[in-house]
Amino acid sequence: MNLNPSKNRWAVKSPGDPASVEKLSVDLNVEPRIANLLVQRGIVSFEEARDFFRPSLSHLHNPFLMKDMDKAVSRILKALEEGERIMIFGDYDVDGTTAVALVYSFFVKLCPERVSFYIPDRYAEGYGISTAGIDSANENAVTLIIALDCGIRSVEKVGYAAQKGIDFIICDHHLPGAVLPAAVAILDPKQNDCNYPYKELSGCGIGFKLLQALDAELKTDVDIYSWLDLVALSIAADIVPVTGENRVLAYYGLQQINKNPRPGIATILRSGKEIKATDNSASTALPLREYSISDLVFTAAPRINAAGRIDHGKKAVELLIMEEKTDADDAGFGINTSNDKRKDLDKLMTSEALAILESNDLYLNSRSTVLFKPDWHKGVVGIVASRVLEKYYRPTIILTESNGMATGSARSVKDFDIHEAISECSGLLEQFGGHKYAAGMTLKVENVEAFRLRFEEVVSSRITDEQLIREIEIDIELEPDQITDRFYRILKQFAPFGPGNMAPVFVTRGLNDDGNSRVVGSNHLKLKLGKTGKPFYDAIAFGMGEFHPHIQNRIPCDVCYSIEENHWNGRVSLQWMVKDMRF
Repeated sequence: MNLNPSKNRWAVKSPGDPASVEKLSVDLNVEPRIANLLVQRGIVSFEEARDFFRPSLSHLHNPFLMKDMDKAVSRILKALEEGERIMIFGDYDVDGTTAVALVYSFFVKLCPERVSFYIPDRYAEGYGISTAGIDSANENAVTLIIALDCGIRSVEKVGYAAQKGIDFIICDHHLPGAVLPAAVAILDPKQNDCNYPYKELSGCGIGFKLLQALDAELKTDVDIYSWLDLVALSIAADIVPVTGENRVLAYYGLQQINKNPRPGIATILRSGKEIKATDNSASTALPLREYSISDLVFTAAPRINAAGRIDHGKKAVELLIMEEKTDADDAGFGINTSNDKRKDLDKLMTSEALAILESNDLYLNSRSTVLFKPDWHKGVVGIVASRVLEKYYRPTIILTESNGMATGSARSVKDFDIHEAISECSGLLEQFGGHKYAAGMTLKVENVEAFRLRFEEVVSSRITDEQLIREIEIDIELEPDQITDRFYRILKQFAPFGPGNMAPVFVTRGLNDDGNSRVVGSNHLKLKLGKTGKPFYDAIAFGMGEFHPHIQNRIPCDVCYSIEENHWNGRVSLQWMVKDMRF
């Protein structure tokens, strides 16, 4: 009996190759279920498992394998030797601001009087390298700009800078266009002719590779690895794969965040309620539980992004480079205020967007969503696109008006390349850029309706019915009594989790609640699930309060979930994070 046809597809992964699973189980002395999870992730040998469970800085690639790294280092050495002024330029999001904080902090150690940083104003200048930024550099006698997390498509702006005698080094991770800027060096592993072994670094990660190369040449006594907390934050916020080199960088960055966080990161990870502008006595120490990539995504990243969305991205850089806790707490209070405003705007705009969508059958029956309202806040359109996609699972673009143009953000569903789809509409756009799952664009207001129709045409011709149903990938089927202490202890070592190495998802069938289930908060379901004669586990099902009557009626359910530690009042217990339920 299926009382609630799921809106989601449950896709149970194929088991790993039996011979590989058996061999790995013996070699590692782990149970076959653990070995199977590893083989499903492409880890089939003892050596691969050792590297997976024990990430090492020695696993990082030689930075000089990246195309143009030698040119970048040579140009910077010349600037240092000849006393040139250097500007560190970056985007206003988390990846950009962490990258600027990282590289600026390094150069402050080398030439404190001759280095500055610049973050463009989201509203006055827009995304990427700006004319205003170049003019500011020129006015301050800067002759070298190091651009981070942007610039790969800034052909005209780099040409404009060259006319003023300013050289560019571009450190970007976005997809290059057909024509590259005439920069002194372009560090971007996504260039077709770049043979760097790992292609998925964040913008901040590429900035770190530049520091690695410079440190190797200059042989400084600067501990560049002390800034890996910034790199981990960028990896989390930019949703890049937590595989290969990113996994090593995230692993060590999280270690630092949990042991010795820089004041700015400690401030933003504490609850906003704990940060008072007048209270500078609280300890910089974070709570005893360990922070994860997920905590950075949902706690730190929104606050840092809020600076650029509501106020100015330079406020985030200022916070991240602060060395004194007192200063960081004061700055953190301001950023939390911006985040509160962002949350209010997010809620209002999401409700407006859903109202527009749901009032028009043409919109409701489309295979894509493109919504435009001139007075929406430009800094929140990306978040609203994600919210609308959560409810109506299809490629989504939210547009507003800024400086006389329509501008907005796009978000996509699994396995659908929204950047590629937008490029098919490029004749109607002034500019665009981004990734497979997230992009931004600018177009004339009078072209919005034509763009909506064209985008719908492109999406309809490419997207499959399956792609329009959210998929929950399930690793293996599990029984409650198979979740032993040793099983979970090894499972924890699969972290850090993220794209490419998600927390394992399990399915258990025929479960019952212990009779004490309840709806809490905003329609969340609190349960204790298990089977007669087997253990029961605390479980939380966010947004699934409508299932409560079925649970109360003791109707057995199938549940897919991940396992986490719940820390409450000094007590640590395992808790199931429910992804979906079927009755």
